[in-house]
Amino acid sequence: MDAEKIKELLKLVSEQKLSPEDAAETIHNDGFTDLGFAKIDTERGQRTGMPEIVYGEGKTADQIIGIVEAMLGEQNNILVTRVDGKKAAAVRTKLPHLHYDTASEILLWERNPQMKTQGKIAIVTAGTSDLKVAEEAAITAEAFGNSVDRIYDVGVAGIHRLFARLEQIRAAQVVIVIAGMEGALASVVGGLVSTPIIAVPTSVGYGTAFNGLAALLTMLNSCATGITVVNIDNGFGAGYAASKINHLAEAAK
Repeated sequence: MDAEKIKELLKLVSEQKLSPEDAAETIHNDGFTDLGFAKIDTERGQRTGMPEIVYGEGKTADQIIGIVEAMLGEQNNILVTRVDGKKAAAVRTKLPHLHYDTASEILLWERNPQMKTQGKIAIVTAGTSDLKVAEEAAITAEAFGNSVDRIYDVGVAGIHRLFARLEQIRAAQVVIVIAGMEGALASVVGGLVSTPIIAVPTSVGYGTAFNGLAALLTMLNSCATGITVVNIDNGFGAGYAASKINHLAEAAK
């Protein structure tokens, strides 16, 4: 553990937000904190450059509270994805510093906000119905210190809307394209920009959209090169990957 993290632990102890026993255990841990129901990976940031993120779906409010409290001594910004409003309200009664974004259903505690990158991530959606997935990607990327441009509702049904924002999209270091229905937007954007594209199929659509499977297959079979596809509705995965790409480009300047 580096000196800055030790200082942060000591600060938490002085503020009575962390017990001396818990601080000592954190300093002398084996790379994870065992809570019984979860093992917190305390060294993920050192290994991968990105801290552990909490997947909230399937966890109780008490479990999320326990996990976040265990993470307080280890990382500055804490992100909890896929948390519905009722569960978020229960978590915030104990941890009010966690901000809840209703659009993305993300709980975020920016204890030490990162300086934003000069290079931008453009998040492009086919429709307003893709907003939840788009905001999950956007909030994730911003939590990791990225500047984000939101370009929403520019799908192929009215492609002139896309062309009106094309200059802004082309200026980004990496583009996330989010679409349901037939998922055609990723291929269209792939033929218009030179930057890496991460495509996110969403479960938006009628019967034969098959809850996003049609869009997923379209994106995987795109004839436009340079498109990487993440799982259905996986805005978090897209935002995470885009952040890594954007920070690589930033470091190369």
